[in-house]
Amino acid sequence: MKVMALVMLISLLLLSQVLEEVSSYTNSETSPVSSQIQSNDENLTEAFKRTFHRPRLNCGYACARRCRETSRKKVCKRACGSCCAKCQCVPPGTSGNTASCPCYATLRTHGNKLKCP
Repeated sequence: MKVMALVMLISLLLLSQVLEEVSSYTNSETSPVSSQIQSNDENLTEAFKRTFHRPRLNCGYACARRCRETSRKKVCKRACGSCCAKCQCVPPGTSGNTASCPCYATLRTHGNKLKCP
């Protein structure tokens, strides 16, 4: 019984010493480590901003949806396809709604007519 109590006392003393060392280590090293982590996060977000691209839009599907009710489907799909390739967006619906895609709405032909259907 005395041996078991002695072993427990020694283990508690060792555990308290380890905890003191760990707490002193984390208190003295917190600021450099956190600043290093923060600077790494900033570097990663800057790299992400430079390399991130929006996913490519399926222009064939979007233009087929846009031109489904027109009488000149081939002409509409050709014009819509070139606008979609340049702007990477197609307004919803079969006509109008150009506020949702400003680039699509501002493209003009050489005759200064709206290019995109």
